[in-house]
Amino acid sequence: MLRRARVLAFRAVGKMPRWLRRLLVHTVAPSFTVGAMCMITRDDGARLLVRHSYRKGWGVPGGLLKRGEEAAAGARRECMEEVGLEIELDLPPTVVVDPAARRVDVIYTARPLDPRATEVSARSAELLEARWFLPDELPALQHETDKALGLVSKP
Repeated sequence: MLRRARVLAFRAVGKMPRWLRRLLVHTVAPSFTVGAMCMITRDDGARLLVRHSYRKGWGVPGGLLKRGEEAAAGARRECMEEVGLEIELDLPPTVVVDPAARRVDVIYTARPLDPRATEVSARSAELLEARWFLPDELPALQHETDKALGLVSKP
């Protein structure tokens, strides 16, 4: 009986106008924010980290995607806006879904597009500083950055 009711419900939804189906899905389904982060490494192994004005610890360039923006484009945009560095992304990215925070992070590993252009500075009001750190000199990291670094560093 329950299966039949479900089938009838799905048929009824299928007959609704598209705008009404979308409204129903967006009302019932949880919404998530989607962001892109860049784990950028120089040829000497140093990683680019940024210190945000509103958080403790060091993170990586990244942020929320704009409506309709592809994750790779958002990662490149955030890196340019925050530290003024053009990057080459490695594919595929690692995707982390955090249901408790209702957040999806698309994590890219990357390197400077021009290996000689490694000067960076905090170019965004949300950043206090941006610096390169060798692997054995990493400072205290933000939770998401620490988790992402562990995920992308696995062989």
